[in-house]
Amino acid sequence: MQRNFCSTFVPDFKYTMKTVVITGGSSGIGKATAELFARKGWQVFEWSRSGASTDTITHISCDVTKPEQTQAAAKQVIDQAGQIDVFISNAGYGISGAIEFTSSEDAHRQMEVNFFGALNSVQAVLPYMRERKAGRIIFTSSVAAVLSIPYQSFYSASKAAINALALALQNEVRAFGIYVSVLMPGDVATGFTAARKKSEEGMDAYGNIRKAVAAMEKDEQGGMSPRQMANRFYHIATCRCPAPQYVGGAQYAFFCFLDRILSKRFVNWVVGKLY
Repeated sequence: MQRNFCSTFVPDFKYTMKTVVITGGSSGIGKATAELFARKGWQVFEWSRSGASTDTITHISCDVTKPEQTQAAAKQVIDQAGQIDVFISNAGYGISGAIEFTSSEDAHRQMEVNFFGALNSVQAVLPYMRERKAGRIIFTSSVAAVLSIPYQSFYSASKAAINALALALQNEVRAFGIYVSVLMPGDVATGFTAARKKSEEGMDAYGNIRKAVAAMEKDEQGGMSPRQMANRFYHIATCRCPAPQYVGGAQYAFFCFLDRILSKRFVNWVVGKLY
């Protein structure tokens, strides 16, 4: 049944899709993904607050937390390219700290960038995809959306919200020939680690904050390369019938599988022991 559905809506998808927009494309996974699509001959636009155009990638200055800027950026892409075939929502950052001592301002900012930034961007590109009755939207999520990490709770929550949004969105836009997927990377060695906003407030009560975050960051810096995730994004963008969710990295796919078959109590206990 699924193969018939895909054949109806995307008979020659991977041969016709040629324009991609990537948010947060100036560094890390986003930059590696933009460069890969450019090498494959795609017209590439990257949206970020900092960045610069190259011979093969067009930079558009855009703060995804501001709807008027995402709307203007989407229109600029349409004016230059005529269409948006694939949209990759990748902009984001992380905070860490104990839930009890995290300021409301920091918690709101985490959701504002990671969740509402993605929402603003998708709302900006969807009208153009609906009009053409074709397109793909891919969100960068995280394994932390499934395996919630202590002292990284608000990052985990923002990515869990992305997963829920993506599943609902797929059912809303299916009739328009639009596919929605999330890619959940595990540990990836990028500048994301150094850019994390860390709080150690409450160390007297939660004495393992520093140790837990240090262990997490060591795993990140020893993780996969951004190029591996770029290859995954390209596969999702060009495969005939993309799945709703993908996990980046075999070992992380195994962890997510265990989360589905084992009791949540046991899995959460193991995660707690790791950190």
